[in-house]
Formats: sequence, C-alpha cells, structure tokens
Amino acid sequence: MSIENIRQLRALAIFALVVESGSFAAAAKKLSTSRARTSETVASLEKELGTRLLNRSTRKLTLTSEGRSVYHHAAQLQQVLDSVEADTNQHTMAGRISITCTHDIGVKKLAGHLAAFEQLYPDISVELQLSDEPVDLIAGEIDLAIRVGIPKDSSLVGRSLFQEPMGIYASPSYLERHGVPESPESLSAHRWVLLTQYSGRKTVELECGDQRLKVTPEFVHLCNAPLMMQKMISCGMGLGILLPSTVTAEIEKGELVPVLPDWHGGVLTFSLMYPSRKHLPLRTRRLVEYLIEHFEQ
Repeated sequence: MSIENIRQLRALAIFALVVESGSFAAAAKKLSTSRARTSETVASLEKELGTRLLNRSTRKLTLTSEGRSVYHHAAQLQQVLDSVEADTNQHTMAGRISITCTHDIGVKKLAGHLAAFEQLYPDISVELQLSDEPVDLIAGEIDLAIRVGIPKDSSLVGRSLFQEPMGIYASPSYLERHGVPESPESLSAHRWVLLTQYSGRKTVELECGDQRLKVTPEFVHLCNAPLMMQKMISCGMGLGILLPSTVTAEIEKGELVPVLPDWHGGVLTFSLMYPSRKHLPLRTRRLVEYLIEHFEQ
C-alpha cells in the first residue's frame, strides 16, 4: 500500500471520528491535536474526492448525501484499525485497559487484584470506571466489565468469575435497639436497607436449603449503591442483604454481624464481560486470565 493510500485512509478515519463526535473540536480532543488541523484534514479529503462531505454552520455539522455514503464506509475503518492493533500487539505487554464494575466490588475486591497484576506487568495501566448502573461497553469503549449474571447482548463474551450467596447482616447497635430476629417469620417486623435495583417491590427473597421465603418488611430504606448500602447497615439503619466477601473487614471489626446465618438471599454469579471480537490484545487477555484464576482468593 502506498503512502498516499495510507494518508487517505487516515483522513477517512478522522472524518468518521468528526461525524461521531459531532464537532471538529471534540474529534480533535480525542486525537490530541488542534481543531484547525482536524478541519484541514477533512477539507483536504473533500478536495481529493471532489465533493463536499459536511455542511458546516456555527452551531453544528450535518452530512451531505455524499457524506452519508462515504461515512458508511469510513465508519468501518476503526474496527479494521482495532483488529490490526490487536494483531500487531500480540506480544506487547503494555498499554491501557479500561474496566468497569460497581463501587463495592471495585473498592473491596478488585483494587487489590489490580495492584498485584501491576507488579507482574508494570507497563500496563488501567482506567477504572466505577458505576452502580449498567454501562454500555461498546459505546463507552470499555475493555472489561464485572457484572452480576451473564451478558444478554450477543456482542459480549461472558466468563464466570465467582459465585457467592448473599447473607443477612445488621449492626450490633441495631440489634440492641430492635432485638435479634429469632426466626425468618419475624424479619418482616424489622427495618431493612435494600438495594433499589433489586428491590423495586420492596420484598426480600430468602433461601434455606429447599425452603423459600418472601419477606415484605414493614419499613424499608432504599439505596442504589451497594457500598453506601453497606455503610447504612453498619450505621444501624436496618437489616440488609450483603455479599459476605465485601464486608469481611466490617465483620472482623464488629461493625456487622450475621443474622439467621442458615438463610441467605440467593446465590449471585459474577461474570467478567468484554466485547466479542476475534483477537483480544494480549494485555487484556492476560488480565482476564489473571482475574479468573485469582478473584476468589
């Protein structure tokens, strides 16, 4: 391929990025270059093609009919470039990996594993995005996600990371004020702190062997963040269903104690998810393998 052809491919990729970013300035920021240089590149491409691709105004950019046709082809270049990068970096243990997970998993479990992984591969950096709400991996250009369940999106690959039953916990101060539940049937009379995402009906589903029980508390606090929910429970605001491995420190310090330990709130399966593609960069594949091997330790 000639240098001229490579230059045209680069110009087409920049044009596609401008369209997807909505402005020359936004595209330039992603490219770490100036707005003027980005605009000049697209203008040169239009000159070489002999047609206008974008209608420019002070407020926004719009595609011409020819521009829409060119963009349809140019938009595929990034996928091609990603595949080329993945192939050419198969033996390079360097670069950045973007990861997303909930705050409680990130703070209580993932951080330590990332620190250990860094000791093995010091040239790999991570970009960690903590979010208690689902994140679009494709749109967010995220390499890995730790989430409950398996991916419903066929464009994602899911690898089982660990399974753990949710336990019932309370603070000693709460139990001192409200009494220790003696039976699962007495739980409905207690105050509860529940996770908004899983408790829209304000009910608690419990298991003990083959037994199943639905508890409808008389008084409920709701919270959309598991880490904050842990804090609310340890502060004495009510009973709650928590992941045992994320509250080991609080249990050791006596801030939380198990309640009716034979009963649990179901078993959660956590998966490591990533966009489906033929070639994962070696750095990403190594982190996937490392987490699957060490996460439960």
